[in-house]
Amino acid sequence: MESKPVAFIVVLSLLLNIIIFFTSPSDAISSCNGPCRTLDDCAGQLICINAKCNDDPDVGTHTCSGGSTPAPPAPPSGGGGCNPSGTLTCDGTTYDKYTCSPPVTSSTRAKLTLNDFSEGGDGGAPSECDESFHARSERVVALSTGWYNGGSRCGKMIKITAANGRSVRAKVVDECDSRNGCDEEHAWQPPCRNNIVDGSDAVWEALGLDKDLGVVDVTWSMS
Repeated sequence: MESKPVAFIVVLSLLLNIIIFFTSPSDAISSCNGPCRTLDDCAGQLICINAKCNDDPDVGTHTCSGGSTPAPPAPPSGGGGCNPSGTLTCDGTTYDKYTCSPPVTSSTRAKLTLNDFSEGGDGGAPSECDESFHARSERVVALSTGWYNGGSRCGKMIKITAANGRSVRAKVVDECDSRNGCDEEHAWQPPCRNNIVDGSDAVWEALGLDKDLGVVDVTWSMS
């Protein structure tokens, strides 16, 4: 007579185990059609929150619409959300080429590099915007091909902000070519990455940055 309650308890226990298994956060189905367990499990600009790939609140993206839509493939290194248009091999090293750059926002993330825009400097040929060279004391920059946008930002001022809180306004005078390189016109340098703000000595000095670093994280916006 006591076998029925025992059987009922066994069945109930099994049901509870099944419910716990399928509702466990580590096995939950993400909004991008798959479980995630770490921040790195989500593609693009998504982050793993409670085992679901959700939009990164710091970026405000909407890459995944949820449901059965799979997550987009992660962008290539340095891609910043746009795909390479090809590759260029220089001295045995292959570099990605880009015609696009990450979207411009009120605080666009970028890599600040150092460039000498004077005659005989790293920039090679005269600046594209005005066909002129620029002294190291001038606060000027070159932008990656996508941000340069066919010269639409030539002569315009942008605001660059470093992690130390200091900011500087600088004039766009040239393109940091993300499509071509490794030739005399580009001073034998490889193509730029697609997220570069290439600044003069004066820009680095105004930001209080050590020029020996070569590359630092900054943000920029239209001034």
